[in-house]
Amino acid sequence: MIDTGAVSWVVEHRAGSAQALHDAEIAAAGRRVVVHDVLGPAVVLGSTQDESIVDAAAARAVGFDVARRRSGGGAILLIPDAQVWVDVFVPAGDPLWDDDVCRASWWLGEAWAAALGVGEVHRSGVTDRDAGRVACFAAVGPGEVVHGGAKVLGISQRRTRMGARFQCVAYREWDGPLLLDLLDLLDSAVVGAVTEALVERSAAAVPAGWGVVEDLLPHLP
Repeated sequence: MIDTGAVSWVVEHRAGSAQALHDAEIAAAGRRVVVHDVLGPAVVLGSTQDESIVDAAAARAVGFDVARRRSGGGAILLIPDAQVWVDVFVPAGDPLWDDDVCRASWWLGEAWAAALGVGEVHRSGVTDRDAGRVACFAAVGPGEVVHGGAKVLGISQRRTRMGARFQCVAYREWDGPLLLDLLDLLDSAVVGAVTEALVERSAAAVPAGWGVVEDLLPHLP
């Protein structure tokens, strides 16, 4: 447990497959930070994505599972040690809770930007919305951190009557072309936008690697 002032955060560390970690519930008693260590590679779909968007044969050929999270947004890759994945839970009624879905993650983005030492917090609506529905890092949403035109930190939300679960991912090693290879993009209207975002714009690697988690905790409200 860490004490950042008036309110304490409970910190947990979990390890497992991408699907098992996404399925595991977070206790709704107070503020929590859960640091995830994924043990096998996976393509993770957003809550509303159709599985047909993944080239299942290509995924199997390189040893990737296909998993699904309960929060929204597009597909991401989770590979052991290639990203920092942290879930932050805030119970309903907490001072950090905000009924405005767009504004709700701004404070968290500010904490991440301070921990990273780079980047700015995106404070408006989702950019490249159609591309973002395909791949999370093809768009930038509220509260996410960008640096030099590249997305550093992605945040997806799952909101229930118990609270808000913010799923945060920052890449230590970015492989946009691999994600593109594993997607089955039949909609020609979004192919160009997704390709540009995943290959040409790319994503900025997190400067501090796993150490950024320790840097994040003191910046939490």
